Amino acid sequence: MLATHHLALINVFTGDIQGGLGPFLGTWLAEAASWSPARVGFVTTLVGIGSLLLSGPFGALVDRLGRPRLLIALACGAILCGTLLLLPARGSVSVFTAQMLAAAGGTLLLPAVTALTLGIVGKDRFPKQQGRNQAFNHLGILIAAGGISVGTGWFGPAIAFWVLGGMAVLAIVATLTTPARCYSERRAVGWQEDTDDKPERAGLRSIVANRKLLVLAVALALFNLGNGGMLSLLGQKLVATAADATSWTARYVMVAQLVMIPVALFAGSLADRRGRRQLLLAACAVLPVRAALSAFIDDPLWLISAEILDGVASGIIGVAVPVIVADLTWGSGRTQTALGSLNAIQGIGGALSAWYGGLAQSVLSWTGAFLALGTPALVALALVLWLDTTAESRGGKGKAAADDAAPPKRGDASAPRPHGA
Repeated sequence: MLATHHLALINVFTGDIQGGLGPFLGTWLAEAASWSPARVGFVTTLVGIGSLLLSGPFGALVDRLGRPRLLIALACGAILCGTLLLLPARGSVSVFTAQMLAAAGGTLLLPAVTALTLGIVGKDRFPKQQGRNQAFNHLGILIAAGGISVGTGWFGPAIAFWVLGGMAVLAIVATLTTPARCYSERRAVGWQEDTDDKPERAGLRSIVANRKLLVLAVALALFNLGNGGMLSLLGQKLVATAADATSWTARYVMVAQLVMIPVALFAGSLADRRGRRQLLLAACAVLPVRAALSAFIDDPLWLISAEILDGVASGIIGVAVPVIVADLTWGSGRTQTALGSLNAIQGIGGALSAWYGGLAQSVLSWTGAFLALGTPALVALALVLWLDTTAESRGGKGKAAADDAAPPKRGDASAPRPHGA
């Protein structure tokens, strides 16, 4: 089996486990432990804050250790343990501890999988492979959601634990069986592979002082400020209009995930041909349109069009961001540090989105609330227009890409091959 096939399996099995129980946590605690929404929200917020604080350090750990297969396995193990520990948990401390363990594993997964991908395929092939990774990731979410939906009637809400636990075990197996010879740490960070010299990693200051990374971080935080709470607000709007909000929200989630699969594949193919910035521009431009549709359409059926646009924007972002971060940090040995830090900053926008949307609704009504959520994306669009991502050397043929394409050490028959078989 090719190493890229293992990447596909890893992404399928980790697709739905990165946040632990995620949206199923509140349902489980309400039914099994009679928790109030306020209590669930408080613990979930604490876990979210903890995850944001861990993003940067975990990215630095991936860069420093250089063993992404081990880290992916450990991350999946943490998710598995945290998820299973939630079964008997009833108190706030025990629930927080279990969910935090699972969330920490999910936070570690993104930079570890990105590093493994770069170390297998190299930077030239990374955009297209990242598109495939994201497509398989969304497929995994659909499989898990379908399994939980079908199994709930027979096994009750506890089925979520067994589905996610099973996927975590399968992810560990897929990771540990990935051929070690196909991964090169030097290829993963952009160092030449035909020399024994090991360059020093750039200092953390080089990440903090990178103006393009800072602009990208602010743009993504604004994007998530508008995007993160829009579906939740839409569900609340449906409740207010006496529609079957739960069923329609589930349909919207499924539609968005289905759209993300082809969009991710398409974005991966376009990243080199059309440029990274064009992808970000498209994602940021789509969000205000989605907000306008949500604001002025009341029919739940027609609102599916808004969630199709959600799939387009989110599908593009998932592919474009790791690729751009790799472009801007290539050869520094700090790519995953930058990616983890960027995720923390954009996560702040996502965490504030529900509060921002709710506040806007209380002041501006439903129409004004959705338009207010679309406004930050317009500012993000302006920032991306300014952002120059030409460090990518359009077409992937810049110096960094040339270094990445360097052949393995001569005379070393076991040296990893860039195409990972």
